[in-house]
Amino acid sequence: MGENVGTDLKADIKKMIIETLNIEDVTSEDIGDELILFGGDNTLGLDSIDAIELVMALQRDFKVRLDDQNLAREVLVNVNSIANFIQSKSE
Repeated sequence: MGENVGTDLKADIKKMIIETLNIEDVTSEDIGDELILFGGDNTLGLDSIDAIELVMALQRDFKVRLDDQNLAREVLVNVNSIANFIQSKSE
């Protein structure tokens, strides 16, 4: 595996977020790896319905299971946490 696997995975996650949630006027470059996706400084305006849609998209697109609500809350913090989760499940 190349050094860019993490970078490519993060780019794929950002693309999935934008496409799944139909976010307009936002590009992958606008979503920082550490950007908090839900809560306080949430510049994307995501809510709990968006979280459910993201969980379903992650399961579909990346073939990972996220059936525990507390685990989903930990995983959906930011792009880095999602990428770390996916990589941990694919090893």
